[in-house]
Amino acid sequence: EAAGEAEARLLLLQEARESIEAARSYRRELQQRLRGLHQARQQIKESATLTRDVLEQHFNDLKGTLKKLLDERLLSLLQEVDVIEQDSIKPLDECQKLIEHGVSTADELLREGESAVDGDVGQQNEKLCNFTKKALHIQLDSLPEVPSLVDVPCLSAQLDDCLFTILKNQIFRHGTVASRPPVQLEEFVEKPGGILVRWCKVDEDFTPQDYRLQFRKGTASHFEDVYVGSDTEFMVLHLDPHVDYQFRVCARGDGRQEWSPWSVPQLGRTTLVPHEWTAGLEGYSLSSRRNIALRNDSQSCGVLYSKAPTYFCGQTLTFRQVFPGIETVGQPDRRDSLGVCVEQQNGFDSLQRDKAVCISTNGAVFVNGKEMTNQLPAVTSGSTVTFDMEVVQLGPCSNEGGNFKLRVTISSNNREVVFDWVLDQCCGSLYFGCSFSYPGWKVLVF
Repeated sequence: EAAGEAEARLLLLQEARESIEAARSYRRELQQRLRGLHQARQQIKESATLTRDVLEQHFNDLKGTLKKLLDERLLSLLQEVDVIEQDSIKPLDECQKLIEHGVSTADELLREGESAVDGDVGQQNEKLCNFTKKALHIQLDSLPEVPSLVDVPCLSAQLDDCLFTILKNQIFRHGTVASRPPVQLEEFVEKPGGILVRWCKVDEDFTPQDYRLQFRKGTASHFEDVYVGSDTEFMVLHLDPHVDYQFRVCARGDGRQEWSPWSVPQLGRTTLVPHEWTAGLEGYSLSSRRNIALRNDSQSCGVLYSKAPTYFCGQTLTFRQVFPGIETVGQPDRRDSLGVCVEQQNGFDSLQRDKAVCISTNGAVFVNGKEMTNQLPAVTSGSTVTFDMEVVQLGPCSNEGGNFKLRVTISSNNREVVFDWVLDQCCGSLYFGCSFSYPGWKVLVF
């Protein structure tokens, strides 16, 4: 009986402990949801505050601009009135001067005539004769033409009241407030030294023409453009591993000039170190980040390998032939190749060897030094070559080795070949490499 009571007590204790653990888990979930609600409330309040600031700033700028434009138009019209007034008054002033001169001449002639009539009888005949000659010379019957009121300008201002209606309609339609952006960030895919950012349209009624992706490092104050175009994904390169970056995206509607509101900013990071070429190999010059290799004009040749085995199965390794600034890329050679290998092996002038898969610049594919029947397009300026691998294990695999198979997909210029690469050892990571015999080839790896 005592044993039964002890067992029952143990069961009750077990049930109590399970209930306590369930309550703890329930509390954690509720607390997590409370944090989510707090973040949602904070996002609404912060975005509302920012939107108010943007609206007030925009309309203040708009009022200032409109006032400036109206002042400029008023000044232009007033100057036009001044010009018309001056041009119209000028001939009247000239006519007035002519008439005033005639009045002065007539006054003077009138005084001479009265003096001649009322003068001495002895000198009267001579004065009358001189006066008559002078009067004939002045042409007293010739009068200047004075324009009638209907022939001179009468200025007025024509102000179309429909402008107020047009402005009112335009202003009342100007600006919108959106509660949700039409596009949102969808996925971040880690890449060596970068992040593949994907976004999607969330508003079915919105027809995008272009997208604009921005990012900033950590808590930096300013975002910077990293992509503008019609694609819905972009590889952001040259990022530091284990560092948070904030991303946001917006879109421009079809036929519109303005950009939509920004998406909700999201954090992304990569934990994968960037791919780098090995420095110091004669025959190749590297960029400052050591992700671009240029075959220089050195006579030395050989395979340029990666600094470390940084390519892992399940990732995509990309080689891009960068336009080097000359009309054509380097002269091709049948030994030229791009590919991956199990280990670095010095003394070879090509990756067309054992424990390596590669594509030559003429499009031939080599597996462990043997050429396949399938062929890809030739590698030219601007070409992109990608390697994708997944593990397909044939037999037991241990540290001592064993049958090991990788499913390899090589793509070039929208064509691809798929084959199985059988190795005698497990490979968690691989080296990549390239070899070119002539200068001019310039390869970016990511």
